Amino acid sequence: MSTKDVYILAIESSCDDTSAAVLQNGKVLSNVIANQKIHEAYGGVVPELASRAHQQNIVPVVHQALAVANIDKKQLNAIAFTRGPGLMGSLLVGTSFAKSLALGLNIPLIEVNHMQAHILAHFIEDEAQTIPKFPFLAMTISGGHTQIVVVKDHFDMEVIGETIDDAVGEAYDKSGKILGLPYPAGPIIDKLANEGNPKAFQFPKPKVEGLNFSFSGLKTAILYFIQKQTNANPNFIEENLQDICASIQHTIVNIILDKLKKASKQTGIKTIAIGGGVSANSAIRKALKDGEKKYGWTAHIPKFAYTTDNAAMIGIVGYLKYLKEDFTNEAVTANSRFKF
Repeated sequence: MSTKDVYILAIESSCDDTSAAVLQNGKVLSNVIANQKIHEAYGGVVPELASRAHQQNIVPVVHQALAVANIDKKQLNAIAFTRGPGLMGSLLVGTSFAKSLALGLNIPLIEVNHMQAHILAHFIEDEAQTIPKFPFLAMTISGGHTQIVVVKDHFDMEVIGETIDDAVGEAYDKSGKILGLPYPAGPIIDKLANEGNPKAFQFPKPKVEGLNFSFSGLKTAILYFIQKQTNANPNFIEENLQDICASIQHTIVNIILDKLKKASKQTGIKTIAIGGGVSANSAIRKALKDGEKKYGWTAHIPKFAYTTDNAAMIGIVGYLKYLKEDFTNEAVTANSRFKF
């Protein structure tokens, strides 16, 4: 490929955030995200409402991304978009828009796997984060996914562990619902946990073979615990909220850490990177940094802006694929269960 600057427009619409970003080579020029507040009233993402909101947001979000980057669409070299995994209705909006724009501008179209993008977000050129060296272990933790991945190269990845039921983000949100906290509950539990005693209450850790995860049993244990305690004391949650949150978070972090330690020991890889929305959690970030001293790890923690669903991470994958001339064609369709 030519050594001239490459401008990539990236589009992310896999769930409930509409995002567009412009990258100049590996550097982010803009990263615009439109959040959908409508789901808060339902305690979770409503797929039909999400896809309708994407239709409303995608044109102004792309327009703003180009404006912030100070780039004309005629300067773009390619369009990168999230093909999957995600909610089918949401993916269709981003996929259709990307295909149409690429066709209209007569420039290459690049499909991106959303989970791969969470991992490769570490390769965005940004002073706020460091780029891991191959091979490394990546843990993707979000509302819909929990995976441990061996990353040998940008596009040579192997999933060696994943959840068999709920994702870690769901464990936070469902625990929050039990406690009467608003959706999304993860950041609220994290904040309250910092004010509580993590050893005030003990919750069981699931016994799952190998490197896989399970969080549904923990959710059930928390439900039964709260029901028992509130039957004895109706004010139990209000009087102990910080300690309950701290204990829940302590258990979740230990589950994650145990599997990471096991994966590191099995593979002999001590370079660890995290990604996904839950990687913004303060306790998980601290546990990973503490692992540098305790276990000799080299930890890579993404910038907060690149943790949640965002188009910048789609853009860096698009740039890396552009360099390989790994393009897709206009026959491509969204894939809600897209594997890498």
